[in-house]
Amino acid sequence: MFWKGIERINPEQADLRISEAVYLEWRSALTVLDDGSPRLRQVSVLMAIRAMYYDIQAWAVHEPERWAQWSVPCPIPRSEMRALAKDQRRARERTHATIRTLQPLLPVLVEHVESRYEHLRELIEHATDAGPDEQFTIRDQTYTRIYSREDTNLARRGERPRVHVRDENTGKRMDVTLKEDAAFWSWAIVETLRHSGLRIEELTELSHLSVRQYQRPNGEVIALLVVAPSKSDRERVIPMSAELFHVIALVIRRITAGKTSVPLATRYDDYQRITSDPQPFLFQRHIGQRVEVMTTGAIGTRLRAICEEIAATDPRFTGIHFRAHHFRHLFVTDLVNNGLPIHIGAALLGHLNLETTRGYVAVFDEDVTRHYQAHLQRRRATRPAEEYRPVTAEEWAEFEAHFDKRKVELGACGRPYATPCAHEHACIRCPMLHVDPKMIPRLTDIETDLIARRERAETEGWQGEIEGIDLTLTYLHAKRDQVRRQIRHKVDIGLPRVKRGNDE
Repeated sequence: MFWKGIERINPEQADLRISEAVYLEWRSALTVLDDGSPRLRQVSVLMAIRAMYYDIQAWAVHEPERWAQWSVPCPIPRSEMRALAKDQRRARERTHATIRTLQPLLPVLVEHVESRYEHLRELIEHATDAGPDEQFTIRDQTYTRIYSREDTNLARRGERPRVHVRDENTGKRMDVTLKEDAAFWSWAIVETLRHSGLRIEELTELSHLSVRQYQRPNGEVIALLVVAPSKSDRERVIPMSAELFHVIALVIRRITAGKTSVPLATRYDDYQRITSDPQPFLFQRHIGQRVEVMTTGAIGTRLRAICEEIAATDPRFTGIHFRAHHFRHLFVTDLVNNGLPIHIGAALLGHLNLETTRGYVAVFDEDVTRHYQAHLQRRRATRPAEEYRPVTAEEWAEFEAHFDKRKVELGACGRPYATPCAHEHACIRCPMLHVDPKMIPRLTDIETDLIARRERAETEGWQGEIEGIDLTLTYLHAKRDQVRRQIRHKVDIGLPRVKRGNDE
C-alpha cells in the first residue's frame, strides 16, 4: 500500500526520502479503495509507515553501518496523527453498530446451518440404504439414488461409493457426500465460534490435545478447552458448555471415523510464514492426498457463502456478512446484556493442571505430544512471568466451592467463576441455566403449575402477572427444546483413560 504506490507515482524513487509533492499525491490516493469506496481506517496505515521510519532511525543509532543510509525524515507530518483518537472512536462506533445489526440475525443464521445439516444428514442416511434407482421421500421431497460409473466400480470392489441422488422436483443431480460434509463444517464453525468466543486463528489451532477434563474430588467431571495464547492474549482454559462440548465431540467423531485416533495434519501460520509439525488439529480437511487445517480465508469464505444463501430467501440478510470476529463480539455482548460480568478469573483457570487427563499420552505418539507442549511453551514465554504464579490453597478452595454453588434444582448454572447470580435466582429465564436431561419431567410439572396460575390470573384480571407468566413459559419451552435436541444428538467423545496395570 505504501511503497508500490510510491513507485507508481515516481518510478525513479531510489530511497525512502519522499518529496512533499509525491507524498501528497500518494496520500490523496490512500483515501479510496481499489473499488472506489472510501477507506475508513486511513490513520492505521499512516501509523504503520511512521513506525517503520522511526524504527529505522532507532536502528541507525546502534548499527549505523547498516541502517544509516536509510535513516531519513518521515514524510508523514505529526498533524496527521491528531485524528488517531477520533478514528478509533469512529471504528468502535461502527463495530457497535454492526453488532447491534447482527445480534437479532444470529438465531436465523444458527437455524439455517443447523436445519441444512440435519436435512442433508437425514438425506445421506436414507440414500446410503437405498439401492440403485430406488426412490425415497424426505420432508415431502422425492429423491432417486443414482450410481455413477465410478460408484458402481467401487461397489463391485467392496468399497464404499459416494452418495449421489437426483432431486425429482428439480431434476438436478446432487453429490450428497460432498454437500453433507460442507454443511457439517459450516455448522461446526458457527457453533464453535458462537459458544466459545474464539478468534479465528485460535479456532484453527484447536487440536484433540486441547480437549481436557478435570475430575473433582466428588467425582464430577468438567470438560475443559485449552486455548493457546493468541497474539498478545494470555492462555485460557474454558469450561465447555454442553453445546460446545457437543460440537467438539461431533468434530472428533467425524475426523476419526474408521480410524483409531485423530489424523495428524499440518497448519500454515499466515503470520510466521511457517508450516507446523503434524498435530491432531480438529478443523482439518483432506486436500488431495494431504491433510491440512482449514485456512482462515476458507473459513471466512464459507461464512460469507452462508449469508448469501440466507439472503436468497430472507431480505434481512441482503448485504450482511458474519465475520469470524463478529461471533466473539456477540458472545461477549450476550453475557454482558444478561448481567454477567466478565471476570472469569483467567489467571486461576490458566493454573489448572493441564495433565489431569494423562490418558492422551496413551493415544498420541510422544513426538506429537511434545510438539504440542512446545507450542504452548513458546506462547507462554511471550507473557509476563507473574501471570503464571502458583495458585494458593485459599484460591483453589474457593474455586472448588464455585461448582457446588452452581448446582440448582433443574441442573447447573453456567455463570463464570467468581460471579454472583445476577438474576435473583430466576433460573428458568436465565440463559446460563444448563438443564439436566433427567429434569424434563420437572419442567413439565412447572409448566402445568404456570398454566394453572395463568388461568387464575386471567380470572382475576392480573395483566402484569399474565405477562410475566407468558415470558417464563417462553423460556421454559426454549429450555426444554434445547435439552431434547442435546439428547437427540448425544455422542460419546471417546476420551481415553490411563492404563493401570491390566486395567484401563
